[in-house]
Amino acid sequence: MTKQTIGENAGQIWQLLKEKGEMQLTELLEISKIEESDLNRSLGWLAREDKIAFYDKNEKHMVLLNY
Repeated sequence: MTKQTIGENAGQIWQLLKEKGEMQLTELLEISKIEESDLNRSLGWLAREDKIAFYDKNEKHMVLLNY
């Protein structure tokens, strides 16, 4: 996995969250069709840039854009 691919996946994730709003990590994995390890790398990228936030809701892991 290259840095460019991680960035492209991060862009796809950001766009999905912008369009659909917050979602469960499992739902994001399913909708994005990005492999789990690659998804995690891209989520890390977005989190490091403070573009997303995580929280737990009813014992489910959620992610949303950080405005």
